[in-house]
Amino acid sequence: MTAESLSADLADKPAVLTALAERFPRWDPYAALPALLEDEPAAVRLLGLGAARHVCETAAARLRRAGVAASAERASSAEEPPAGPETLVVGVSLGGGQRELATVLDRYVARSPVIVLTPDPDALVTGLADLVVPLHAGAESAGLGCGAFPHAMALTLLLGHRLGAPVSGSSRNFPGLLHRAANATRALLAEAPRWVPEAARALDSPDGVHLVAPAERLSSAGQGVRVMRGGPVRVAHAVETGEWSHTDRFLAAVTDYRALLFAGSAYDERFAEHLGQLRGRFVAVGPTPGRESVPGAELTVRYPGDTDPDVNLLVEPLVAELVAAHWWHASGR
Repeated sequence: MTAESLSADLADKPAVLTALAERFPRWDPYAALPALLEDEPAAVRLLGLGAARHVCETAAARLRRAGVAASAERASSAEEPPAGPETLVVGVSLGGGQRELATVLDRYVARSPVIVLTPDPDALVTGLADLVVPLHAGAESAGLGCGAFPHAMALTLLLGHRLGAPVSGSSRNFPGLLHRAANATRALLAEAPRWVPEAARALDSPDGVHLVAPAERLSSAGQGVRVMRGGPVRVAHAVETGEWSHTDRFLAAVTDYRALLFAGSAYDERFAEHLGQLRGRFVAVGPTPGRESVPGAELTVRYPGDTDPDVNLLVEPLVAELVAAHWWHASGR
């Protein structure tokens, strides 16, 4: 694992997203779903660790909007809810957490239908699945799941649509969503030399960095934290935008507080106002409701399609990943 390997993984993202898009419609990862489920599942349990759990939480929230009893839990949880043919179990791996995921999925073998999404179709955990969905994210040398993350997010959203979750934004045309995400990723990478050094300077603090995101896109903050901790080994925390004023606001009063805000919450301006009063600094990604940028941001990073929530889910973590790669290169480690 090196800064160079992380940068190489990030540079590959547009190509692997495009390659995934081009697998459709010939490839249907959920063609076997009707054979697994006699009827609509009474419950869906999604399991993962770290950033994979955040992917699960996003998919579960969408399913709940459709009235499906969906939950997202840590694969390391010892809880054992009732199993049965009416409960669909979905395990998500971005490459790590195999031991924990295998342990929890073993409880469901021959009791509930099990789907596993993984970047490695030959991983041990796939032996516990009734249906294996390869992420087709390519080989990642840094081992931080930067390529696997958007693929897992996209394919869990697609699974949600098959189970009745509402379709919104670009998801109405799934290959089109992947192409839009690839184009937006390509644009961010092309502009990176212009904005990454400035963002890295604004976010650099001995007290770490806080990644702030709306509840619907908290996964973006979770993936960013994973890469910042695992790559340059920076102190990094994730927090939901609306909750920020009730939790992290107190830290901003006593630390050199820096934040990367994934904009789009109704509480963006309250966050910005409170952080400004406490002399904190932040960089924003994307527009805020009713405005092209969040007032008070030292820098606003934009990309094509950043008003589409589905594109955001697949693309915006790259901002944090690129800053992490910059810090890692600068550290000389």
